[in-house]
Amino acid sequence: MLGHLLQLDLEELIQEKNWDELRKAIVGLTDQDLAELAIDLPAEDEGVIFRLLPRDRSASVFSYLPVEKQEELIQSLTTDQTRDIFAAMTPDDRVRLLDELPAEVTRRLLDVLPPKELAATRALLNYPPGTAGHLMTPNYVALRSEMTVEQALEHIRRSPKTTETLNIVYVVDSSGKLIEDLRLATVIRAEPGTVVGSLQDSPVVTIPVRATESEVVKSFEHYDRTALPVVDADGKMLGIITVDDVLDVARKEATEDMQKLGGMEAIDTPYTQTPFLTLLKKRGGWLSVLFLGEMLTASAMAHFQIEIEKAVVLALFIPLIISSGGNSGSQATTLIIRALALTELKLSDWWHVARRELASGLLLGTWLGFIGFLRVYLWQHIGWFDYGPHYLLIGVTVWLSLIGVMTFGTIVGSMLPFMLRAVKLDPATSSAPFVATLVDVTGLVIYFSVAALILRGTLL
Repeated sequence: MLGHLLQLDLEELIQEKNWDELRKAIVGLTDQDLAELAIDLPAEDEGVIFRLLPRDRSASVFSYLPVEKQEELIQSLTTDQTRDIFAAMTPDDRVRLLDELPAEVTRRLLDVLPPKELAATRALLNYPPGTAGHLMTPNYVALRSEMTVEQALEHIRRSPKTTETLNIVYVVDSSGKLIEDLRLATVIRAEPGTVVGSLQDSPVVTIPVRATESEVVKSFEHYDRTALPVVDADGKMLGIITVDDVLDVARKEATEDMQKLGGMEAIDTPYTQTPFLTLLKKRGGWLSVLFLGEMLTASAMAHFQIEIEKAVVLALFIPLIISSGGNSGSQATTLIIRALALTELKLSDWWHVARRELASGLLLGTWLGFIGFLRVYLWQHIGWFDYGPHYLLIGVTVWLSLIGVMTFGTIVGSMLPFMLRAVKLDPATSSAPFVATLVDVTGLVIYFSVAALILRGTLL
């Protein structure tokens, strides 16, 4: 509510062109809060905010904006303002923006960079997207191993304001090879004459420059660091990756997995910024596959047409049976996909998972089957529906069918992600709708097979 009121105040000040009061209003806000407010401002007003900010701060606020807002803002700023903001950004934030811009705009922005910043940016752009080299920043503090603590602290004091983090400093030899990473507190507490190369902290953890983004995220999760160094094959330090960049990657990966679990191809742009035709293509492909799969359900029903004609009452329970199987399969596949993503499970755990899910499917199917049987029994005796003289057999059919269908759905839903991982495919593609469609077909076969066995000589 406070943010909404502040946004209205800013819009009012902009409309009144009260620049002095507007400048005072934004001075007390953090860069993150100011970026959040700028997102909600009309396109013509957000540029005003950045014109009033100092160069360094405008670049910091700009880096917190979503990429689509950054693109929009570039169009509303003058060339000089764009140059100042772009030049003041950190190289990793700059590369992230350039990845999303058209080639023509990218070339224009690179042309306005000072030589030093241009070289740093091009170095990151040369690494393939989705790798640690593309994600890292070269703005870090490196200390020579022969420095004394006193010299090191003076070097840290003189470090540029654009340095990504000072919490961790890195000790390198004369060839640039990483020797140690030290917490700033460790350096401060040491005696002034101590040689930096003799200081020790936590064991050094590095990320290969060609590591994938997923491997980077796993390293941060495993070692619980706020920053990790990136090195080449010879151990020479190239840059660092900070936890804020890793959070962005993790959020993107989680979004892609959720979209795949929903039964569609992943989109790499915000929903409101994605072209309508692109959305149709991303959703239409999987929907077509699922629709073709559901055609098998119709074929299965046609195969059991005679049984349905003899005992129409069986058709009443078809949605109940197949939806329960689909739900159990969807639950299982969601649980396993997430466990694999968090490395809680490995491929070798498949047999342990299969046994647990088999037991789960049998017990859950027994419980839901009992509820289904109880429904038939009560409806018959209360008089809400007449299932005929063989209502107990119908209830048993529903009961046993639910045990079979839910057990099958649970096993399929839990094993499919393992099968996809084994053949080097993304387990998230075994989406909940896909599993539900697969179980629909087999659910019908199980249901009518059980009905043929239980009701033979009575209804069938």
